[in-house]
Amino acid sequence: MTIAGHSIPEEILWILAVIFGVLLSCSAIIYLLRQRRDTSLLKEIHLRVWSWWRIAIGVAVVIAGPPWMGALLIAYISFVAMREMFSIGQLRGADRAGIFAAYLAIPVQYFLAWHFYFEQFLYFIPMAMFIVIPVLLVLNGRMNQIGRSMSIIPAILMLTAYMPSHMVLLYRLPVQPHPAGAGGLLIFLIMLTAFNDVFQFTWGKLLGKHKILPYVSPNKTWEGFVGGILTTSCLGMILSFLTPLLWWQACITGFVVGLTGFLGDSIISAIKRDLRLKDTDDLIPGHGGAMDRLDSILITAPFYFYLIKYFAGI
Repeated sequence: MTIAGHSIPEEILWILAVIFGVLLSCSAIIYLLRQRRDTSLLKEIHLRVWSWWRIAIGVAVVIAGPPWMGALLIAYISFVAMREMFSIGQLRGADRAGIFAAYLAIPVQYFLAWHFYFEQFLYFIPMAMFIVIPVLLVLNGRMNQIGRSMSIIPAILMLTAYMPSHMVLLYRLPVQPHPAGAGGLLIFLIMLTAFNDVFQFTWGKLLGKHKILPYVSPNKTWEGFVGGILTTSCLGMILSFLTPLLWWQACITGFVVGLTGFLGDSIISAIKRDLRLKDTDDLIPGHGGAMDRLDSILITAPFYFYLIKYFAGI
């Protein structure tokens, strides 16, 4: 299918049809139930479903829209996530120059990713910005808690810009052509990451008895962790048609996405627990902020990219 000169693979259309079909069905059911009895629970579910509509539309743009549009949307989400983290980071007024430099790094990082300047992409933030930001903080002349700021600002830059920018590299990755194209690579990552959270939650509720990180996420269990990873590995095999991966490669990729998704969620959960926050923001009603939705994919995206790169022999 071609829209405005942009060809959308049939596999992507089928995936989008299923996603929006499920959302449409949920919306219709909730509407009918609210006509009979409009409870507070139904209002909450209605709010969450509408938030999922917004998320689904964003995903559709990333995987089915023109690549430049998807890249811009991912960059914008990076900006929103960075803004959330700086708003809760309790930084000093003297850190404005370092914070401003971090914001300026976003367009540079995504420019490098879009043009697949791979070596420059790798070194710009971890090397160049990790020098620039401390220098700017030192030049300010205020040394009180400067070490804390030198740690927090680069860490936020890594989490909100460097990690997710690997998704844009997928648009330009010179892998062996396959029917679903770059959109297939992206929806494979997004679906595995999202469903891994669902699988770990579900298995944890059904079988969970042994807590894995009681001081970080009391609801997470070893049973949910193992069950989620194994189920995500199976889902990877099922969705391998979206990628150039062989079935066993897709299974390994699903396993890695399951593991790293758990780590990403745990990292952000630890930060929020330290700051005594439930959510990083209220951007998405019923779902919190951008970082609350991105927590898993921040870590899965780079691991996934390098696995695809390795399996493709690039």
